[in-house]
Amino acid sequence: MTELSTGRQRLVRALAVLAVAFGVVTVFVGGRILLGDAAARQMAGAYVGFVLWFNVLAGCAYVVAGVGMWRGDRWSLGLALAIALLTTLVFGAFLAHVQGGGAYEVRTLWALPFRAAIWFAIAAALWWLLGARSGR
Repeated sequence: MTELSTGRQRLVRALAVLAVAFGVVTVFVGGRILLGDAAARQMAGAYVGFVLWFNVLAGCAYVVAGVGMWRGDRWSLGLALAIALLTTLVFGAFLAHVQGGGAYEVRTLWALPFRAAIWFAIAAALWWLLGARSGR
């Protein structure tokens, strides 16, 4: 656990709350499609299976990262960066799926890069807030 000033601790904890909330919503929405009935899947439209599974698993990682952030653990920075990078890789695979003529929902075209951008921003903020630049 990293000792933080009060101001930095508040900012890290705000990011933690955001990460956990984002994770819980992601798992709930994705889980409803994966575990729901045919009506739930039909309402989801032309979702891409591997993207949905990734999002649900990533949502769990969001919660874990948020807990680490709340505690001020430096590993949460690495996890935030891993989430951002993996989301970017999944987006690349999704684009290949689209290029190959696969069915998809247009909202996924903005949702994946949005998620990646959020997690790159969280990782950058943690880099600064947890003092990774100066080795603190």
